[in-house]
Amino acid sequence: MDFDYIIVGGGSAGCVMANRLSVDPSRNVLLVEAGIDTPPGSVPPDILNSYHLSQANPALKWSNFRAYHQPLPHNAPDRPELQYYDQGKVMGGGSSINYQAANRGTPDDYNEWDEMGATGWDWDNVLQYFRKLERDEQFDGDFHGRSGPLPIRRVFREDWSGFSKATADSFASMGLDYFEDQNGGFEDGYFPMTVNNSNDQRVSAAIAYLNEEVRARKNLKILSNSTAKNIVFNERKAVGVRLDNKGKDETYYGHEIVISAGASHSPAILMRSGIGPAQHLKELGIEVICDRPGVGKNLQDHPGVPTMAYILPSSRHGANKGPALQVGARYSSGVDGCGSNDMFICAIGRAAWHSAGKKIGSMSTWINKPYSRGRLQLRTPHWQDEPEVELNMLSDHRDMERIKIAMRRVSELFEQSPLKAATRDAFSTNFNRRAQLVSAITSRNKFLTSIASALLEGPGFVRRAILRDVILGKSIHEVVRRGNEAIEDHVRRYVISIRHISCTCKMGSESDPLAVTAPDGRVYGVSGLRVADASLFPSVPRANTNIPTIMTAEKIADTIISKA
Repeated sequence: MDFDYIIVGGGSAGCVMANRLSVDPSRNVLLVEAGIDTPPGSVPPDILNSYHLSQANPALKWSNFRAYHQPLPHNAPDRPELQYYDQGKVMGGGSSINYQAANRGTPDDYNEWDEMGATGWDWDNVLQYFRKLERDEQFDGDFHGRSGPLPIRRVFREDWSGFSKATADSFASMGLDYFEDQNGGFEDGYFPMTVNNSNDQRVSAAIAYLNEEVRARKNLKILSNSTAKNIVFNERKAVGVRLDNKGKDETYYGHEIVISAGASHSPAILMRSGIGPAQHLKELGIEVICDRPGVGKNLQDHPGVPTMAYILPSSRHGANKGPALQVGARYSSGVDGCGSNDMFICAIGRAAWHSAGKKIGSMSTWINKPYSRGRLQLRTPHWQDEPEVELNMLSDHRDMERIKIAMRRVSELFEQSPLKAATRDAFSTNFNRRAQLVSAITSRNKFLTSIASALLEGPGFVRRAILRDVILGKSIHEVVRRGNEAIEDHVRRYVISIRHISCTCKMGSESDPLAVTAPDGRVYGVSGLRVADASLFPSVPRANTNIPTIMTAEKIADTIISKA
């Protein structure tokens, strides 16, 4: 059977594309997802859980995806360069395992896209698609949608944990103003975090866009547990996709192929298929269909440093309903040329699913507008092998300067009276291999963390020893007291990715050497092929990337339908 549209990737963007392109019953649509399907009535409980338990389930993630954080000479010599990098391998993709943050970014982000050659992606044009995707349960007006498939809400102060309230009061003590609607304005301040969560359950893109009604369409076929090997070409026209379908080599043919495999796998699929930097492809023995040097370049991510603290019993998340992600703040660093809202910080009321994690809160701060650029390339031509990812975080001096400022700000935050009364022993750590191993929900981990949990409740010197020697944390106050050099060394050791890889198949003008697609997602140099996901971003917005990704897919789908 031939299809009108084949969509490769059932993540946030792919679910949108499958829904919108199958509305016309005369158009046959195939959606291909490498992970498991999550149809209504069969969504795993850990995905539905408000506290992102799905993050702890390795069956829902690409098992061997790794990234170099700083493969540069300035990397701390005793810090491993490689770190495992969570990527959703499940229907809904990242929206099925993320923290459910549902923010958009600012008008400046999208006006910049338009100025960079992604014509028609300015704020006035994208706002309608942000409104189209959402069903805001609390706010109306020009900035909000009330009838979209994705529910959006906020947890307000009366339902916050003591840790969240103490964080909010400490934000206020440091001069930040409060406003209730994170997506209703663009000033600096603190607010309840917007989340794609309803009735105290996660609503992934798969849940929102692939409901029973959509799945009942006879013109929509869904293949799960099927991994794309490469795109099939007839000369320079894409005509199909070769898959590993549950161990079987199969080829499906279509009039138009839409790659929505995410900002890590979309460029990898293009390169394996012969679209990318010609020299790189030739070195791997891949026949070059189209020399497009921007494939895999321009990689961007939000770098951050998580700071955690022991939470006193009266301030823990406990039985509070809703996500652990409750209160956040955006602020401007003041560093020349970095603009407004360039920094972000949020409180997470539980560090992990286990008993020890429930006694530790996280204050995660990151650069909302980074300038460092990385790259992604193939290690081998084989479809089973993950690409090589170099994030190059903090390689731009502006990013290093701002994350050091952020560390001072976090230290000051924990010195405010409300947080001093709610927490003890603020420390930084990263998602090291030990933390990753213990994050899996197993009986062994439950037993081991119960021991650590009991020791955390002991005398202060015992708790600090556990934080230092078991969790591998380092006191943020001690680091800041030691001055600029110590802060920089600390940042190099503990900086992590916020898991917002994007921009690797950049939209732009055809004359831009880094541009891979036109503003409508069509891949330059070939026909019958588009990209629709976060890889299209010309620059990463000042936001968690899930909602901008869904907006992007909505806009690309609308363009395809209008020209069909």
